[in-house]
Amino acid sequence: MIAPGTAASRRLVALDAVVAAGLVLVAALRAPGAAPFEWALAVVLCAPLVVRRRWSRAVLGVVLVAGMTAIATGTANDVVVLAIAFALYPVGLSSPALPSWVSLAVALAGVAVAGLAVVLVPGLPLVAVPENAESFATTPVSVFGYIAVVLTGTWVLARTVRARRGQAAQLAELRARQAAVEERLRIARDVHDVVGHNLSLIAMKAAVANHLVDSHPEEGRAALATIERVSRGALADVRAVLGALRDPAEAPPDSGFDGLVANVRATGVAVEFDDSDLADVPMAVRASAYRIAQEALTNVLRHARATSCRLGLSTEAGVLTVSVVDDGTPPERPGPPGQGMLGMRERVALHGGTIDIGPEPGGGFAVRARLPFEVADG
Repeated sequence: MIAPGTAASRRLVALDAVVAAGLVLVAALRAPGAAPFEWALAVVLCAPLVVRRRWSRAVLGVVLVAGMTAIATGTANDVVVLAIAFALYPVGLSSPALPSWVSLAVALAGVAVAGLAVVLVPGLPLVAVPENAESFATTPVSVFGYIAVVLTGTWVLARTVRARRGQAAQLAELRARQAAVEERLRIARDVHDVVGHNLSLIAMKAAVANHLVDSHPEEGRAALATIERVSRGALADVRAVLGALRDPAEAPPDSGFDGLVANVRATGVAVEFDDSDLADVPMAVRASAYRIAQEALTNVLRHARATSCRLGLSTEAGVLTVSVVDDGTPPERPGPPGQGMLGMRERVALHGGTIDIGPEPGGGFAVRARLPFEVADG
């Protein structure tokens, strides 16, 4: 679902308006001498398609009623089938399984009822149908079979696209979880390697000092001096481990931000990438920016129900700004912040920066993180 008022929403509405106008034009070419009633019916049939993505079920209902009227009056042609198919597609794409199945069944049943009315009700169709033309009045079984194949095929396509998008989002989530697990394991190994030995030595020397401080003061003081020296080293090691989160070992992959964008685009979500020269930005800050963008884009796939988003990078006055803005809608009942959002806030706090996460006034959802860094002299 697309939030209204966004650039992507306006583009899709314009595209649907072109499709609707094209269908009306085709209807006019198919029936050059059409009566005013037929023109009005064509407009009612096609005009709602302009907002089919926003009010998909309502549009399907209006288009289906108009299509049934066209079938019953003998004015139906291929435009009716195409209009119903265009209206059915977003319902199949955005609805859960049961409502989607019901929508397909209602569409097929509506067409069948209109066709039976033509065959069984005296006085229908209202418009004379040439004997050599295929219509419900002449070949009801073949015409209904054709319409059923088109509508069912459209519905299957929509469900397939929905399933693939869901699989892509699950895969992105799985990869993010795997990366997080690997990162935690690496940090745990580093902590054990660089801190474990020093803490063992401190414990041993503290026990020695405790026994010798009265009977052998010099040796006790030497043990305390060793404890001081080793504890300082342990503190430096802890800082080194924390710093490892921001060193080249934590650097983005070679594909960098371009790779992130490519992965999201592969799921069917359109991505605008406003890149910037990050040559003067320290590797630690770049790495955190990459992880923040990665998590924000993953959330776009998992939660936003968006069709497009924009990733922006900019530097000004020693601050790197990372922004991810989508055109989707957040869940109606958002839950508590997940580990991903907490992780983004922690990374920003590590650099003394700020982050804003929340819905946009005009629709959509945004993550904007500002990471300060020291600008090299010269």
